[in-house]
Amino acid sequence: EGREEMAEDQRPVYRIEQWLDENRDSFKPPVCNKLMELGQLVVMFVGGPNVRPDYHIEEGEELFYMFKGDMCLKIWEKNVAKDVHIKEGEIFVLPSRIPHSPQRPQAGSIGLVIERKRLDHEIDGLRWYVGDQVLYEETFYCHDLGVQLKPAIERYFASEEYRTQTPQKPQSEIIKLPYSPNSEISVSDPFRLDDWLSAHSSDLSSVGHIELPFSGETRVTAHSDLDTRSDLLSDSETWFWQIKGGAVVNIT
Repeated sequence: EGREEMAEDQRPVYRIEQWLDENRDSFKPPVCNKLMELGQLVVMFVGGPNVRPDYHIEEGEELFYMFKGDMCLKIWEKNVAKDVHIKEGEIFVLPSRIPHSPQRPQAGSIGLVIERKRLDHEIDGLRWYVGDQVLYEETFYCHDLGVQLKPAIERYFASEEYRTQTPQKPQSEIIKLPYSPNSEISVSDPFRLDDWLSAHSSDLSSVGHIELPFSGETRVTAHSDLDTRSDLLSDSETWFWQIKGGAVVNIT
């Protein structure tokens, strides 16, 4: 099976390709996603075709990796609409507070998405734009976006704003988020993970581990078979993805 049963105090080990095959019906419309882990880290896989008109805003970062096929992440960068194309085999981290709208038009595409659990005070937003103006917005505490998304979208489609495609109130009344989206940061480009690992193979061979070039709260570290450290203690969760070969993780 795609999941190995472990002791009660241990997290399961997944064989990703097998797990994806076992859950293939979850990646078809209208669901298009399946949660793998829900803890401090939220680990999910999202399939296509899946195209959304709304923009999501959250206070944490999101990591994207495309296992199969390509996707387009529509964002607002420095108050300007931009398309970030994430191709098969590429990895990308979206900074916090960036309005984003994942577009996965390719049937059969599969992507990994990792985000963190919201803190008690953190609020998410869903926005629809017309031009550079906010047309409609809803805010909520996110505990399960897959469940919460549908009723919010239904309320939008039933609204006067959707019917007329015209804001019915001043922007100051439409926008309800208790924080402003990040309008200062420049978003880095996605890059091929395999190419990056190959380019840094000498570092992995000499040191045994190296961090990927993400400067925010998301830490992604590549480990080689020379990494035998015993100091990986952390007060946050770690998701291990074994790309090649095998590894042993000692949990005490």
